[in-house]
Amino acid sequence: MDTTKLSSYYNNCLLCHRQCGINRSEKTGYCGMPDGLFAARAALHYWEEPCISGAGGSGTIFFSGCSLRCVHCQNHDIALGLSGKEITPSWLAEIFLNLQEKGAANINLVTPTHYVPSIIAALSKAKDEGLTLPVVYNTGNYETLDTLKMLEGYIDVYLPDFKYWSGTLSGRYSAAPDYAVHAAENIAEMFRQVGEAKFSAIQFPSPQVPKMQLPAAQKAAPQLVFPVSMQEPSTNYPTMQAPVAAADEIDLSESETCLMTRGIIVRHLVLPGAVFDSKKIIRFLYKTYGDRIYLSILNQYTPIAKNLGAFPELNRKITQAEYDEVVDYAIKLGVENAFIQEGETAVESFIPEFNGEGI
Repeated sequence: MDTTKLSSYYNNCLLCHRQCGINRSEKTGYCGMPDGLFAARAALHYWEEPCISGAGGSGTIFFSGCSLRCVHCQNHDIALGLSGKEITPSWLAEIFLNLQEKGAANINLVTPTHYVPSIIAALSKAKDEGLTLPVVYNTGNYETLDTLKMLEGYIDVYLPDFKYWSGTLSGRYSAAPDYAVHAAENIAEMFRQVGEAKFSAIQFPSPQVPKMQLPAAQKAAPQLVFPVSMQEPSTNYPTMQAPVAAADEIDLSESETCLMTRGIIVRHLVLPGAVFDSKKIIRFLYKTYGDRIYLSILNQYTPIAKNLGAFPELNRKITQAEYDEVVDYAIKLGVENAFIQEGETAVESFIPEFNGEGI
């Protein structure tokens, strides 16, 4: 993308579903950011899903600002634009190449929605100068379809959230009562672009990393099914167990795993008291895509946001029983391609310092 054309995208900004339509060279929209490009950290990051982090870490760039600004955000300071340094697309391209030289498994773009035109310009320049790593688009999932279509050919792995099913919850916690409709549409577009998961086997030193499964032959994109309502799922859940391995599971030794080079992992963070909502999301994704996409069911919710006073129901971690119920429900549905978390993960150490490292 010609950097001289970037201003045309920011002078009437419609990149996300806030549809501010404002000139970001003059004032900021809902994302809180001007037309410049701001990032708070660029470094090797080891706390993503194993097939994203790999052995050497994911080359992760945390961008400042956010179009969702959830009240429970774990990256609160950068979501509000309180941390970050202004850079140019050319500078960002250099950061990509530096991360590649450091042995990054991929380039991981965190909260990139409101900078997509600038990121495309940076990726174009970096690829011309030798960038060969897969590019991961790590999003809260509230961009428009037009914004996603701009990314076709630039993104190899989509890592979207699916935060809420209920419009009541998404309206209360993210001021986005239409979130689920747009999140579902976006995942369909992501699947159209990258299809089923592909992996590249690598050496990995940790025997704790779970083995990955390689889907069977590529299938046509599924019809998007978005039911208006769902019945309360059965509460007769089996005992938690590891998902059954697929017939075509990669036969890896305990010292090996693999990196995702193409495909989709949909993340869902289980929130306190929102187990029913979590089940609806998992049911929708599995009934629509089966095991053609991966799920990542997270228990790491940490109540550290500074403005939870008005949301007392969020001022606690989720219980083990809540998380087990969601995971057991996924297993009962037949989900096989999913990541789950074990043990104590709701800790602040999973959140890096946004001190300008690598910028």
